[in-house]
Amino acid sequence: MESILSKEKPEVRLRAFRAVDDPDTCEAFIEGHTHVLTSIGVTKVTSSRHEWTQNPDAFVMVVESIDGSKVYGGARVHVAGGHEPLPIESATGAMDPKIFETVYNYAQQGTGELCGLWNSREIAGYGVGSIFLIRVSAAIAFQLGLKSLFALCAPYTVKPVKGIGMELVPTIGNNGTFYYPKLDLVATTMVLKDVPGMPLADEEDRKAILQVRDNFVAVREEELRGKKIIIHYETQIPTLGNWSLEQAIANTQKNFLQGKIDERDINFL
Repeated sequence: MESILSKEKPEVRLRAFRAVDDPDTCEAFIEGHTHVLTSIGVTKVTSSRHEWTQNPDAFVMVVESIDGSKVYGGARVHVAGGHEPLPIESATGAMDPKIFETVYNYAQQGTGELCGLWNSREIAGYGVGSIFLIRVSAAIAFQLGLKSLFALCAPYTVKPVKGIGMELVPTIGNNGTFYYPKLDLVATTMVLKDVPGMPLADEEDRKAILQVRDNFVAVREEELRGKKIIIHYETQIPTLGNWSLEQAIANTQKNFLQGKIDERDINFL
């Protein structure tokens, strides 16, 4: 029986895993994310664009009911490696090929991308998509051993990623921004240059990220603008010992993709 989500003080689990280890939850992630995208007018989303579910270098975070029967939101961290380009490369490479060399240079010390961020209307307003998943992504990037982390942000996510220490990448696009006429959206290229140190992070965000980094399993009552939510954090990636950042770095290539922009490739944060 599906858990009932309390509106007064929701109680959820925030869990991290490697995409290839949990295909059922990946499918639930896709269904929820697709529903959110179609609700804002992004209709060209097909199952053929979800190769990340088979990518050994993709890691998933989901906010779900305590019994695991319902996914309310999620995000992913993709590590740059030889299995597929980062989503930001696929999305923007046709407009500015400099993204490929930029990612490649960062990848020599381990880089990735925070992407696929979403939350359902059922849990809107509690900070799941705007704060808590973004903070956990920084902790997951540290767990993976990454030095840096990219994001391609919609206007409303620029501020929260700045909170974790991300900054504009001015050498890409038009001073870091891209315009998608078909989607009528401006995307901003951001990067956290120092995942371990987070020198530009807000103090509140830094403390919260360090808590997640230091304690993989914890239950916390979080609050945003007077709305409280209880989150059961389970952020240790169960099969991380089967994966190698060194191998991902060794496999990294300059992708230099060619082709037209495909709306299905665009992964706004």
